[in-house]
Amino acid sequence: MRIRIVFALKNRGAYVPFHHQFLLAQTIKGLVMLGKNEKYFSFTQYNFSGLKGQIKISRKGLHFFSSKVTLVFSSSDQDFIDYFTSVLFLQKELLIGSLQLSPESVENEEPASITDSVKFLCISPIVLVPASFNDESGKRFISPELDEFSDLLYDNTIARMEASGKYSASQLADFYKFQLVADKDYINRIQSSHKKFARIYPLYDSDVKYEIRGYTFPFTLYAPQPVQQFVYENGLGHFSHKGFGMLDVANASSIHNDADQEVSFASAD
Repeated sequence: MRIRIVFALKNRGAYVPFHHQFLLAQTIKGLVMLGKNEKYFSFTQYNFSGLKGQIKISRKGLHFFSSKVTLVFSSSDQDFIDYFTSVLFLQKELLIGSLQLSPESVENEEPASITDSVKFLCISPIVLVPASFNDESGKRFISPELDEFSDLLYDNTIARMEASGKYSASQLADFYKFQLVADKDYINRIQSSHKKFARIYPLYDSDVKYEIRGYTFPFTLYAPQPVQQFVYENGLGHFSHKGFGMLDVANASSIHNDADQEVSFASAD
């Protein structure tokens, strides 16, 4: 289930950093805890985008000038979405960066056609390797052309599907087909224009700052339909509950220039 949350922006011209997922993650976690339902205090099966609206770029980050700002929020667990939105709409105002946002409405996204072969776009960066304290391995570059790229995502996806408790051992055993094929033309265009599809991003866990490498590029995923549906609703890769790994289906009704925005707006390594 994917929803689009619409906020009213009270102070046009206010800004957030280029990559502001960590600010959203802190806010969302705070709202989850505020609801006082212990069932969801350690819940991680959800995903979200960055904030979207009419923007201008400065050295400070993204300045929003539209009257409305939107956020895509997604989870396979409808009860969690209902719980989160109920807490969210009890708030009169949220402060994200310097944006003063007031929750206004929720819209269901149009269902996408999910099969066993889907071309996806990255709304937010995909993380292959988790970060750890005093360890640089989370920043290691892995070429999308290597089998290791797909293998790491497969292992993470199956582990998350198992942790959800919604799939039997026999079902998980049947989900062995998993291959990610990057859009080589897109990657070649990005590299020839001296931009990057893989960058270092900040991540905060328990108020400790880490750095991780995230990847943003179009790709085709070959996997069973239930696996495709899971990553579409819950994100692909590590730290989906911190706003990484959100996908969109090519030619679907959602905003499709987000992957290009990530490449253009993210700070360099």
